[in-house]
Amino acid sequence: MEFGWADEDARHRDEILGFLDEVLPGDWEAISKHGPGSDQQAAFSRTFCGEMAARGWLTQHWPEAFGGRDASPWRHAVVGEEMWAIGEPRGAQYMNVNWIGPAIMHFGSDAQKAEHLPRISSGDVLWCQGFSEPEAGSDLAGLRTLAIRDGDDYVVNGTKIWTSYVDNADFIFLLVRTDPDSRRHKGVSVLLCPVDSPGVEVREIPSVVGARYFHEVFFSDARVPASCLLGPEGEGWNVVNYALQYERVGAARYARAARTLDRLAEIARERGLLSDPTVVERLAEARGVCEAARVLTYRVIDERAKGLPPSPHTQLARVAGTRSDTVVANLALDLLGAEAFEYGSYGDANFRLAMTAGVAVGATEVQLNLIASRFLGLPKL
Repeated sequence: MEFGWADEDARHRDEILGFLDEVLPGDWEAISKHGPGSDQQAAFSRTFCGEMAARGWLTQHWPEAFGGRDASPWRHAVVGEEMWAIGEPRGAQYMNVNWIGPAIMHFGSDAQKAEHLPRISSGDVLWCQGFSEPEAGSDLAGLRTLAIRDGDDYVVNGTKIWTSYVDNADFIFLLVRTDPDSRRHKGVSVLLCPVDSPGVEVREIPSVVGARYFHEVFFSDARVPASCLLGPEGEGWNVVNYALQYERVGAARYARAARTLDRLAEIARERGLLSDPTVVERLAEARGVCEAARVLTYRVIDERAKGLPPSPHTQLARVAGTRSDTVVANLALDLLGAEAFEYGSYGDANFRLAMTAGVAVGATEVQLNLIASRFLGLPKL
């Protein structure tokens, strides 16, 4: 693998950094520490993504036919690294451009593409994902939310939990069971459900992670037009697997962790802690973990750039990214002690994000099981 960036990609990184200096408000750091689910960041993301779209950068890695510029996946990676490093000013819209849009491109009807892709590409819409359920958790195949066809609608009943960004979302990428007699991966479908559909109720779950981060979503005889079905009925598992391959490396957590690590190293120097070989060793270990996550992510991007099918490297990159968050968060606690829990500090912001890293986008344990079976070829016990 060539570890240097192409000249045009390096220039684009400089363009992105200049853009961020120009458009981010003076209090951006304070806004970002509330988390991407906060009302402040959700409101800001619409303006910010509109600015990116006006420059042709928001979905530049998409095909030109769908509002993109046919840019390579590397260009998208450049944007993702710089956005995540400073707290993701795209807010929940990073999901839109990373995996929701591509899933609609691949499985959507012409009408769905015409309705949703221009809005995503212009930065004018917020989405969330409705996957986890109270009785299933990370076991997506254990979902029970039912969507029964009734004329031109699906009638949806069930509950989703730990749903992020839903309070400001316009649509929910909703995983449902359309065959009540089916089990596991069979009979599953995806609905592009408007959040304001009658019968949909959202309740926030208070947490230490951040404002508006987790929610329960209740569906009580909610009527969703059948035109919202993404892909063939009962074949939603294929849709989800396709989307997850994009989702699992869409958040450059290692970039945010590395930025936090830089600040921790500065603090250690200011306080004379670098004379302690244990501190130096811990800082070096954390740096190695961040770099490993970056390189493993690059391997996945390289496969995409070459048009190769998804591979187990996606799971490896996902676990490495989770580990970078956790290692840096634990180091902040060990170096700073109680100070690391001060709300809004570098340590606190990273620690709260790290708490979700091992669960969001598929639990780390699930990813390790996939690595064991798909990468190492180990038998299931």
